[in-house]
Amino acid sequence: MHVPDGFFTAAVSVSAGVVAAAGVAVCLRGARRELDDRTAPMAGLVAAFIFAVQMLNFPVAAGTSGHLLGGALAAVLVGPYTAVLAVAVVLIVQAFLFADGGLTALGVNIVLMAIVTAVVGWAVFRLVTAVLPRGKAAITAASFAAALVSVPAAALVFTLLFWIGGTAPIDVGAVAAAMGGVHVLIGLGEGVITALTVSSVLAVRPDLVYGARGLTAPLVLRTADGETRVAQPSAPSPAPRRARAGGFVLGGVAVALVLAGVVSFYASGDPDGLEKVAGDQGFNSGEQDHALADGPLADYGVRGVQNERLSVGLAGIAGVGVTVVAGGAVAYAVRRRTRGEAKTDADAGRADGPNRALT
Repeated sequence: MHVPDGFFTAAVSVSAGVVAAAGVAVCLRGARRELDDRTAPMAGLVAAFIFAVQMLNFPVAAGTSGHLLGGALAAVLVGPYTAVLAVAVVLIVQAFLFADGGLTALGVNIVLMAIVTAVVGWAVFRLVTAVLPRGKAAITAASFAAALVSVPAAALVFTLLFWIGGTAPIDVGAVAAAMGGVHVLIGLGEGVITALTVSSVLAVRPDLVYGARGLTAPLVLRTADGETRVAQPSAPSPAPRRARAGGFVLGGVAVALVLAGVVSFYASGDPDGLEKVAGDQGFNSGEQDHALADGPLADYGVRGVQNERLSVGLAGIAGVGVTVVAGGAVAYAVRRRTRGEAKTDADAGRADGPNRALT
């Protein structure tokens, strides 16, 4: 659903840019409450994984394909605020290095693919987990539902924005039906990918899944006089925790490299949902060529490399490398602002005494 240049008027493009910038600013502050020693390394991995899987277009209907948007997946894994930042990093890398998504439409794309999908996905996830019995199965089911709903939600917001300020006339009812219908199918694929990914992480490192926090039952202590006290299980020492998380992140990056560098060559070449509907409904008349269409990595290929398989693979590997570094850098910058506060809280906890958690 990468919106190209020329789809929207300047007023809508600028307004969406302002909303996107404000949303990212809010998420930079909100991510401070989500990023810690476990989730901060995950942010770069999530960005790299989303980039890699977005290269894997899958067929959804005759002549139409879809790809992961990733907002719901990121929200479940690293939290909704950090999810917006991770997907925004992916979109910026795609727009400037791979000429995917218009530069003037960058604000629109961040609103649709980062903010809307993360907000809607997280809301659906919280709703489903609130009504299902607590457990890993509920987390997986909620992840599927969150991803499924987030994709057509973004498609319908696109339709609304185009009705307000698109560069071509549309029958809003027909476009909404077409966009919603095809993106429900894409949402099913996104739901499967999201559920499989979340369940895989839950099986290996449930402590790294933001949406599964609180899944562990509290420790109930009963004293000799019959008094009952509840305490959370003691956490492992920070150093081993960081080492294990680092190994998991490295393994995840390796998976992303394989997906982007090898599997992406076999992705569907059919137009995605937005391209297909725009062509069928005739509202792509204002589309403009990307300003960076002649870039060295434009269209997910390395300019000058004649072997197509090698060209796509090298471009995918480069994209994974850039996104994992950029996403990790953003997370690290936000986390660094909280480390002093965390140390102060820890010192205060020690000053209150060892029994503070039981009071």
